[in-house]
Amino acid sequence: MPVKNRFAELLPEITAWRHDFHAHPELLFDVHRTAARVAELLRSFGCDEVVEGIGRTGVVGVIRGKTDTAGRVVGLRADMDALPIKEQTGLPYASTIPGKMHACGHDGHTAMLLGAAKYLAETRNFDGTTVVIFQPAEEGGGGGREMVADGMMDRWGIQEVYGMHNMPGIPVGKFAIRKGALMAAADQFEIVVTGKGGHAAKPHDCIDTTVVAAHIIVALQTIASRNVDPLKQVVVSVCTVETDSTAHNVIPQVVKMKGTVRTMDPAVQDFVERRLSEVASGTALALGARAEVHYARGYPVTVNAPENTDYAVEVARQISGQVDPDTAPLMGAEDFSFMLNERPGAYIFVGNGDTAMVHHPAYTFDDNVIPFGASWYAGMVEARMPAA
Repeated sequence: MPVKNRFAELLPEITAWRHDFHAHPELLFDVHRTAARVAELLRSFGCDEVVEGIGRTGVVGVIRGKTDTAGRVVGLRADMDALPIKEQTGLPYASTIPGKMHACGHDGHTAMLLGAAKYLAETRNFDGTTVVIFQPAEEGGGGGREMVADGMMDRWGIQEVYGMHNMPGIPVGKFAIRKGALMAAADQFEIVVTGKGGHAAKPHDCIDTTVVAAHIIVALQTIASRNVDPLKQVVVSVCTVETDSTAHNVIPQVVKMKGTVRTMDPAVQDFVERRLSEVASGTALALGARAEVHYARGYPVTVNAPENTDYAVEVARQISGQVDPDTAPLMGAEDFSFMLNERPGAYIFVGNGDTAMVHHPAYTFDDNVIPFGASWYAGMVEARMPAA
């Protein structure tokens, strides 16, 4: 099962779809143009069913094989949304929407899955049903959660589900994956420190919230360095600090901090949520101030089922012969995790070559990745539901 010749033939067409998506990026659930184009293409391929509006703006296509003796159903997922970034690539098909950019390659993911859908609709060389899933709002909106909550898995009887993401720094044509936790849970927190503001020349008459906030920021780092087993992954990052004063000579009354927690283990996640509140509140109290902590769970850990990971590795190996089956886990997050929490499956990385990292204004998706990614999507269907 090497790279399928059909995708070499389709490459100019798939690339044109990708460039069109790239030039017209849309954010979160507001992917109406992209979703409409995806649905239009799926219908033109002859999909047996195309449904829009799943999980608000998601699209689902159904392709039935030549036979269905085993009643098998496999789902394949791609994400459609872009990022609020000003593009700096200079590409001829660069974003036409100011301040919006496909800086994570979701345009490539969508195009590759569309290519696979066209091939599968043409050949139908499998015994069962393929469900192609085009998801909105991966970049922070929880579109995967919304599609699951909309009953997608049960409505189409999906039994296992697979997803893919491009990865700069890995050579084009090489795949990377691991069993178990692949990407982290991503939580958010806000800490509001209240003290006593006043004149900067009289700090003894104040409770300086900037000093308290600084102590909290440093103290939070002890969660990873002194509270959690060093063999367990955890990141606690304070990313914004805002005061209620903009003057150079005023000690602020209130300081607000926002940040993220990344963990790979649910028990560690529970502990960090509790410990973050204890550290922030206790540090503020020791310095005469008060800290109010707001903590919100985000995307859960992305966990690859062991058996399904083996299937994904084997298909990748047959396509290119280049696959790392034990790649290091990443502390980034992915809301495909919501689908993997509902059904067994696997998430794999495909190399994007030596490009800028995702979420960078100079990032580019390498169109040479398309035949490899589309072949893997289609190959998973043919491998998991071989023709009777």
